[in-house]
Amino acid sequence: MINKYLTPIWALLLLFASFPAWSGSAPAQAKAHVEAAIAFYKEHGKEVALETFSKRDGGFVNEDLYIFVYDPQGTIIAHGGDPALVGEDYTDVQDVDGKHFAREFIKIGPEGGWVDYKWTNYVTDHIEEKTTYLQRVDDVIIGCGVYK
Repeated sequence: MINKYLTPIWALLLLFASFPAWSGSAPAQAKAHVEAAIAFYKEHGKEVALETFSKRDGGFVNEDLYIFVYDPQGTIIAHGGDPALVGEDYTDVQDVDGKHFAREFIKIGPEGGWVDYKWTNYVTDHIEEKTTYLQRVDDVIIGCGVYK
């Protein structure tokens, strides 16, 4: 009798143990956040979208999830995590392992893609592994990442 109830519980435990231990939001949430940002961009236009994405109360910052946008040359043109970064060229910036992650960002096309790197988590203030989903729309690359 007990065995019939334990089997499903063990199966669930094994299932959850196989997922990575994300420190905050999951990759699916980052991708959904980018998709929502793209819909907003298409509905409201570039100027309004970039301004909104850089506001902490603009609806695109949620704890460790925030939208950022690069131009095709590698300059940040919107950033919900740290609006002070707007205008900064990140093509030569490296993570702690020497990875030029922004160079990979600007290679992303309209089909979207993921880039892994290490970056400071604005919630914990620690350098952590991060995976970011990005998608190109018109002449901008919209992204959102999650810390692992």
